[in-house]
Order: sequence, then structure tokens, then C-alpha cells
Amino acid sequence: MAANTLRPEINASRHAVSAGHYLASSAALAILEAGGNAIDAGVCGGIALGVLQSDLVGVAGVAPIMVWLEEEQRVVTISGLGWWPKAASSAYFRDNHGGKQPKGVMSFVVPAAPDAWITALEMWGTMSFADCAAAATRFASEGFAMNTLLNQTIAQNVDTYRSFPSSAAIYLKNNEAPPIGSRFVQADLGRTLQHMADVERGAAAKGGRMAGLAAVREVFYKGDIAKTMVDFIQAEGGWMTREDMAGFRVGIEAPVSTRFGDTEVFTCGPWCQGPALLEILNIVERFDLSNMTHNSPEYVHLLTEATKLAMADREAWIGDPRHMHVPIDALSSKEFAAKRATQFEWNKAWPGRPPAASGADLGIEGEAPRLKQPPPALPGEVETLSSLDTSYLCVVDSKGNVFSATPSDGSYNSPVVPGLGFVPSTRGIQNWADEGHPSEIAPYRRPRLTPNPALAIQGGKFIPFGTPGGDVQTQAMLQTLLNLVVWGMGAQEAVEAPRFASYSFPSSFEPHPEYPGLLRLEGRMDKATGDQLAALGHKVEWWPDMTWLAGSMGLIVDDRDSGFKNAAADPRRMAYAVGV
Repeated sequence: MAANTLRPEINASRHAVSAGHYLASSAALAILEAGGNAIDAGVCGGIALGVLQSDLVGVAGVAPIMVWLEEEQRVVTISGLGWWPKAASSAYFRDNHGGKQPKGVMSFVVPAAPDAWITALEMWGTMSFADCAAAATRFASEGFAMNTLLNQTIAQNVDTYRSFPSSAAIYLKNNEAPPIGSRFVQADLGRTLQHMADVERGAAAKGGRMAGLAAVREVFYKGDIAKTMVDFIQAEGGWMTREDMAGFRVGIEAPVSTRFGDTEVFTCGPWCQGPALLEILNIVERFDLSNMTHNSPEYVHLLTEATKLAMADREAWIGDPRHMHVPIDALSSKEFAAKRATQFEWNKAWPGRPPAASGADLGIEGEAPRLKQPPPALPGEVETLSSLDTSYLCVVDSKGNVFSATPSDGSYNSPVVPGLGFVPSTRGIQNWADEGHPSEIAPYRRPRLTPNPALAIQGGKFIPFGTPGGDVQTQAMLQTLLNLVVWGMGAQEAVEAPRFASYSFPSSFEPHPEYPGLLRLEGRMDKATGDQLAALGHKVEWWPDMTWLAGSMGLIVDDRDSGFKNAAADPRRMAYAVGV
């Protein structure tokens, strides 16, 4: 264990968990101790996060998942991302709302998380939905202590919660955020989860485990839960129909990967921003990091400028691959990264977003779409739009299976469905109403998702890793991974090390403002470093010494040679790691 960490590194010999809330970690560990595998435990922890962090994660939100199947020796992903209803129209927002999405039901896409969890259990799990959802049901029905982050999220968005009576009834006390330490109960959500479990038990008693899981999916997507949800959305003027719900299934898809030195890094596909992490890694690999100093001006400048290049390409070339051609092989190739690296300059920063790669750069016909200039940012938007989403969890079991997931979709910008206790997926806020944008709103199109779980394999070490944080996610993941594989830090030290983040590209969140040149540094970094970065043209702003806006990394280093699973969790939020 590295010295001077705020939390001890967990060294487990059987199995380990790192999750965005300590109660989710303990619930997942209990599943492992009861004989479940990493998939069972991951589903348990993921559903629990939808209750424990329902400001940031939705039981009916998104849940992208990555799994290493030890028996099959392969990585597979579950998209866990819903699509727009058939009636969705970008022109509607252009004609009626100035191209913006108003808060409320118009940003709802089909909830994907329930199908993602059920699919994971069907494909690779061993336990029932009821067993895996029992902890979440208890947390919802019996309540848990209101914590600082949950209180802060509600307080920052209190006017929105007040505007939705069904949300205010749950999230407000005396019309304000509930006090820290008070018991926070979500009774309707507990009843919904219990209803799903009861339906499963009835079906399983007659047809077995698979029949029970199918019944859970049926009641959510075609049964009374779907009816209650759709009736409410339509009464509020939304597009969702019973047919939109009934026809939905998550995708089981191959990952995208690249090698960084002796480490193979896997992300989910271009329906999320994961491929941007691979492009950044490929660019910085062109330079000799070992001759730099960790978090020196040169190092921060290189990683920041590589991030700008990759994010420019994210804007121009990444979208739902079912609706557009995404040149993913080229975007994640070493040859393409070599071309992009030539646009990096040591002596100056790009003042804003660099030009996106051309079709010729990518070896394809055609050019990148012409994107509109995003609106100017308003004070405070960098916090409220770029970070208020998501949690993370990872699990490694005693048999070597690995689970990595980034569930998301909170409750702070749309109404709770009365009687059900949850907000349907609001992930439509990561689409654009701009005609011709790669992530334009369209029927059955999936948004370009910020949540992106990952897995790195370095020899005998298997490292699931991820974080919340919106557009900061890939940057926190990049820095933490490099802390491990380049700088030789221990797991907890790598997570706690000071971080920085660029905002010099359009936000993934409606209304997609851009912050040209903005670079934020945690206060533990050397002040002289900030001065030198400013001299290069970066618009440097300082965070506190350690801030939740820099993400909340979770990871496990499963060292197959030593037999230890070294789990780490970020003290910047409510995350905790456990293991035995």
C-alpha cells in the first residue's frame, strides 16, 4: 500500500468490490459471500446505486456494462442505453424551443437499465433478480442516511424539484433539501422493486430461473409498470408509447480496444465516449512519458492537448453506429493517432477546440459534418451540466470474472413517475437538435453516452476502472490509468492523485456550451505548474485541493500472479472499496 493515502488500499484474496456508495459495495460483497459471481454482485450493486444515489443514477436509467468472462477468456459489453421514441423529432425542438430541450418529459428515452441488469443475469449470472434487488428494495423502503453529496445535488436543483410535485414529495422536506443525516425513504420505488421481485417469484415457481427473469422484463417493458409510466409521460405531453417500450432490448456488443505499451485497454463502442479514451492513449503514447515528471507542466499540457484533439473527433465522428457510419477502426488506430499527434505543439495550447480530423486523415471518403458553434457558457454551468450524473462500480470474483459498469441518469431535471418512484431515462439531453449533427435527435437513435466503463489487462493484472463526471470521465480515467501503468502507483494512490480537466469542447449535456481553453487543476498541484500552463495559453482555474467535480474513480487491480485483488475507491465522493 502506498504511503499517505486517505484510505487504505483493500487487499483481498477472494473477491473485491469498488462502488460509488459504501452501502452498494457492502450489498455486492454480501452477494459474493452468498455464492454469487461477479455478475450477480455487479447487478446487485448497480440496482442499489439507483436507490442510494437516485440524484445521479436511475433505477430506470442507463447502465452500460463490460464483463470479462474468465471461462470464455473474452470481453463483452451490454450497451445499457435506451433509444428515442418513434415520434421523436429534432425539428420539434428547433421549431418550438429554439433548438433546446426543456426540462421535463421531452428528453425521455426508453429506460435501458432494467433490461441491462436482467440481460446480464440471463447471460452470465447465477442468481435471481429478487436476490440481486433485495438490498436496493430495503434501502428504498426503509431508507438510509441523507449524505452531503445527495443533499448538495438536491439543494443545487431545488427549484426544479419544486416544479415537479411528484419529485418534490420524495426529494424535499419542508420544500427544501432534506437535512444531512435525516432518513431518506423512497417508498414508491421500494414497492416497484418488490413488485418486480414478486412477479419473478411467481413465474420462476412454474418455469424456473429464466422464466422468472423474463417475467421481470415483461412487467417492466410490457406490463403494468410500462403502462403507468407511458400514461404519465403522455399526460405530460411526451412522446413515449407502449410500443416504444415493448420493442426495446439492449445490445450485446464487442468492445473496442487498443494497446498502450504492455497494457490492452477495452472500452465500449461508439454509442458512448469510450473510444475517445483510446484515441488519447494512442496520441500520448507517441511521446516519452517516462522522461517527464508526473503532473509537470509538460505532462499536463500534453494530456490536455491530446484530450482536445480526441474530443474534437468525438464531436464530429462518434454517434449511434446503427444510424451512421462511425470509422471506429480508424479512430482507434495507431496510424491515425500518429497523424493527430503532429498537431500537438509543446510551446502553445490550442485556444479552443482543434479542427476535427478529416475523412482523408481517417482513410475514408467524405468530410466531418459542419457543426454549429455552441452557445457561450453561463456562470456555474461547468458544474451543473458537466458533472451531475452517474456512478460507477466494479467487481472481481474468486473465479476471475470481472464486472465493470457505469449506471447513470438522475432525478434532478425531470419528474418522478407518480406511484413508481423513479424518473425514466433522461439521457436524451446528450443528443442535439442541430440538423446533421452526428448525435442528432431521431426516432430509435441512441444518444452518445458519456458513461463508459473500461477494463485494462496488463500481463496477469486485470483492472476494471471507471468514474462518474460527464465529460471529465475519460480524463480522470486516463490520468488514473497512467498513474498505474506509467508511474507505478498503487491502486489507492493512483485514484487519489491530483487531477485536472479540460472543458475546451462542447459539453455533452444540453444545451452543450463550450469553454474554450478552460483547464481546471486541483489545488494540490504546484502553483508554478498553473502559471506555466497559463503562459502556454491555457485558461487556468483552480479547484479545491480535492473536488467531486474531478470524478470519483473506482478500480480493482486483480493481480493473478500474487493472488491479491487490490481495490481502491475515490474519497472525492461516497465511493468505497471492500473485499475479503
